[in-house]
Amino acid sequence: MTEKLSSQELRRDFVAVFGQEADHTFFSPGRINLIGEHTDYNGGHVFPAAISLGTYGAARKRQDQLLRFYSANFADLGIIELDLADLTYKKEDHWTNYPKGVLHFLQKAGHKIDQGMDIYVYGTIPNGAGLSSSASLELLIGLMAETLFDLKVSRLDLIKIGKETENNFIGVNSGIMDQFAIGMGADQKALYLDTNSLDYRLVPLDLGDHLIVIMNTNKRRELADSKYNERRAECEAALSELNQVLDIASLGQLSQGDFDEYSYLIADENRLKRARHAVLENQRTLQAEVALKEGDLARFGRLMNASHVSLEHDYQVTGLELDSLVHAAWKQKGVLGARMTGAGFGGCALALVKKDAVEDFKAAVEANYLAEVGYAPSFYIAEIASGTRLLD
Repeated sequence: MTEKLSSQELRRDFVAVFGQEADHTFFSPGRINLIGEHTDYNGGHVFPAAISLGTYGAARKRQDQLLRFYSANFADLGIIELDLADLTYKKEDHWTNYPKGVLHFLQKAGHKIDQGMDIYVYGTIPNGAGLSSSASLELLIGLMAETLFDLKVSRLDLIKIGKETENNFIGVNSGIMDQFAIGMGADQKALYLDTNSLDYRLVPLDLGDHLIVIMNTNKRRELADSKYNERRAECEAALSELNQVLDIASLGQLSQGDFDEYSYLIADENRLKRARHAVLENQRTLQAEVALKEGDLARFGRLMNASHVSLEHDYQVTGLELDSLVHAAWKQKGVLGARMTGAGFGGCALALVKKDAVEDFKAAVEANYLAEVGYAPSFYIAEIASGTRLLD
């Protein structure tokens, strides 16, 4: 499911499902994170980029209060019909809980959404791949509502509503990185984001004769059911222990030296390891931006490697599948660096690979993965794309 759709194809598919013309068509990207993992909710820096895999959509305003949703990815579910007056989480409503959450929080913020909609979506992000299909859908629905109802809502507000949906409707205690990267992404640029202040800058992603290869474990990752919330709680407990002496709002405020001096305050070994990752990963992200700006891809690659080592041993969110991909990638010719991306527990990893070595790289990593895991991974070239947008 990596093909790109035109607005004409979306309109044709919309008519086939709903029997009427769509008002508008849309696209919302997925994202990769080059470095800075599990730092966003720890008040650190992240370095994501929007990609050309994402979620396509078409929508039409209705004259009644009915919401009708159809996903080509879940065609067996057919059209899911809901009432605009009942935007509450219900497990049986499947993927439509994400759109419901966005519409609920838009209304709660005072935006007038007083008519139903017909909404068609088709995602090219593999399910559970850790490339932020949920945030992609949240921003897509936000832009649909903004466009169809002429809402006066800023892009940052839509980003925050996406995060609120994830946190308070779906129940995943995630940070703001995914929605921010998807909402603010720019063609051929990465976003260097301070998650404390939300200050960001676009950094040209000039990889020379290298490509970013996305390696999908094909192990589905259900974020809400993973240990994601547990990791966040461990970091918050470590922060509380450090605040016995320090006055800091987040682990991201600490330098490596500060952390070394005060790490004795953290009583539990696991909490110590989690906090150490949060602090040092933030420092790696600062260094990575400098390396990229200076065109030092070799150093950028080494920082990617160090990030994975920390995620594997200190944060412990990798597992057999991700480690198999990354460890094999490190051994291949033409590879500058590799690491998991996203929350972990399955999903995807990234490798920075020389263009003329990509095919040999894929063959070698796949053979190793088949031998260790027992089924094949998938590979995609990461095309860096613009953020959520109206197609027509």
